[in-house]
Amino acid sequence: MRKATGNVTKIKKRLGMLDRRLFRSVADAHFPGFDRVLPRLSRAADNSLLWAGVAGTLAFTGRRQMRRAATRGLLAISLASPVVNLLGKQAFARARPSIVDFPLARLGRIPLSHSFPSGHSASAAAFATAVAMEAPARVSVPIAVTAGAVCFSRVYTGVHYPGDVLAGMALGVTAALVTKRLWPGQTVIGEARVAMTAPLYDLDPDGEGVIAVVNNAAGRDPSTAAAVRKALPNAEVVEAEPGDDLMKRLQEAAGRAKVLAVAGGDGTMNCGAQAALEHGVPLLPIPAGTLDHFARTLGLETIAEAVAAYRAGHVVAVDVGEVGGRVFLNTASLGIYPLVVDRREDWEGKIGKWPALVLAMADVLMHNRSPEEMMVDGVRRRVWLLFAGNCAYESRGVAPTRRERLEDGVLDIRLLTAASRLPRLRAMSSTILGGFGVSRHYHQWRADTVRVASVAGPGAEVRLARDGETFTAPGPVVFGKRPRSLLVFRPVD
Repeated sequence: MRKATGNVTKIKKRLGMLDRRLFRSVADAHFPGFDRVLPRLSRAADNSLLWAGVAGTLAFTGRRQMRRAATRGLLAISLASPVVNLLGKQAFARARPSIVDFPLARLGRIPLSHSFPSGHSASAAAFATAVAMEAPARVSVPIAVTAGAVCFSRVYTGVHYPGDVLAGMALGVTAALVTKRLWPGQTVIGEARVAMTAPLYDLDPDGEGVIAVVNNAAGRDPSTAAAVRKALPNAEVVEAEPGDDLMKRLQEAAGRAKVLAVAGGDGTMNCGAQAALEHGVPLLPIPAGTLDHFARTLGLETIAEAVAAYRAGHVVAVDVGEVGGRVFLNTASLGIYPLVVDRREDWEGKIGKWPALVLAMADVLMHNRSPEEMMVDGVRRRVWLLFAGNCAYESRGVAPTRRERLEDGVLDIRLLTAASRLPRLRAMSSTILGGFGVSRHYHQWRADTVRVASVAGPGAEVRLARDGETFTAPGPVVFGKRPRSLLVFRPVD
């Protein structure tokens, strides 16, 4: 044991010496033109302002692919930055490099924080990797080159050792890959199987009989309502503003509509599905949110695609889930996730959705949370998270993202329990990364109903989330299915 510890110490010492020699080699090197360019580039990347500007430029193009690249890039930074600055730097507490005899002309401002790992490098690698997942090479390659230059500039300006930069880059790439768990890629669009129905031939191509409810509180684009009016000039467009009773607006529209069109994110689509079901009208999903899981699974990514599906009259039947008297199109859950959503909603109006999500995760981790004592189908469990998917999802873990079918009649149940005391960090990492390393506490099965009750007894309230929206219901609650009950428009294959 002592010998092994000594070997580790020797390896660390050798790596440290190599790191310092490489730093000194860079300090002694001179590259014409770099002394002006790299210090400015390094400063531009402070607080990720450079990447925020690039993301804004990509989003300003108006192309969905570029907006996705920008969103994924900022999401990756939102994951990488707190890991580096709140965890990594505090854990290793490495001092900054010595600047004795360092060329003053290119010396950067020495931060007060610790040196390992490099936050600038983590953000640069996270953004560049995430953009490469979405954007074509003509866009992603220049961004990758710029990110590489930022990473090198941290050594060239004397504020980091090469090892700090490499560690930061590794964390950044990892954060970008993790975004695939939180937000699936383009390959899932329109893949899910549905139940075919007879097409609708008596539809007015200009939208007569269509009532479109546009949720401006959820919209990613303030011109959504105008775009819907232009595409369907005979349709009635109802704009729901922040603070409006969205469900009331949807119920009123569904009661008068031949087709209920709903523009918004997954939470808005969820409410629209409930109104469409209650009034027996088909639902036209118009993607206008941040993630749009349900619309994307159907194959709808733009307003134009939704309008084309409506004009083709291509209607299919899909399942919906139900819990606490409310339907869900994608997922419903209890435990850690509703807590995260509640915290995120408290902050997202001030700092944006993805930074709020990161802070919400940190808040749930830092505070003294305990697993909930629940009866799950009659078995007493200490529950960190119960996930119910509307139809079977691919992959193992408590944060799956893909479905092959929308009409299989089953709930996909994922349960993360604490047999003794499962640390919150492990539970949260399982939620994000897919259940790795918690096999003893992870359970997965498929059913058409699942009954959950608090051990506190009948009537005890249960906090739930469905399609990203939270609510409280008196227990016990039953997760159930309504197979092939919702008619929705989908593009013709």
